[in-house]
Amino acid sequence: MRKTLALVAALGCFAVSGGAATTEAEQTYDLLFKGGTLDAVSRDAELTYSREVRNAASPEAAARDTGAIALSFEEGEAVLATLEFRQDGKHRTLGSFPASVGNPMIMVFYESVIRDMAETAGGSPFYIRNRVKEALVQPAEIETGEAVLDGETVATQTVTLRPFVDDPNRDRMMGFGDLELRVTMSEEVPGWYLSLVAEAPGAEGAEGAGEEGYLSAMRFEQVSEQ
Repeated sequence: MRKTLALVAALGCFAVSGGAATTEAEQTYDLLFKGGTLDAVSRDAELTYSREVRNAASPEAAARDTGAIALSFEEGEAVLATLEFRQDGKHRTLGSFPASVGNPMIMVFYESVIRDMAETAGGSPFYIRNRVKEALVQPAEIETGEAVLDGETVATQTVTLRPFVDDPNRDRMMGFGDLELRVTMSEEVPGWYLSLVAEAPGAEGAEGAGEEGYLSAMRFEQVSEQ
């Protein structure tokens, strides 16, 4: 119950105030936090996502967090979506979330990046989270495209956020001032999210994540029946 409440509280941290958001920002928020994305998924199904992390400043943390995340359902008074992290035959529960609200992978993505940035660059996770939240109430880049899923071409939408591009403290963020968050979604993907990627170039300003920067990439892999 405690983990469920923690996830609900985290979602509340990213709620958009109707008076503050522009029409464009509301569109961004509605795409990223779309409700009902698990409604069509069988309650006997399990969704599996890979998570790859590279972090030149903290390779131990990157190895710790690279693995797979499985989403399954628990029937009860309310149906819960339960997330489990798996690595080398070991597993731990990340938390549970009301399945009726939507896919909690979006919250795991943002919260994991916030934690990684705070651990690597220092600074307050509350400050980092607030800057990400503020990016949700600004017009964002939304790009349509296509991707191949199980041999089929599906239509996609990708939202890109750069929460620290104008931050006065960006020069002290060890490259995270250029952090880019990209979420790709499709109606054809069970659970809505195809990929959730965060990249930062690193303290020396190298392009891309590469060996000198940071990458966190979560990708939908498969749906299977339990």
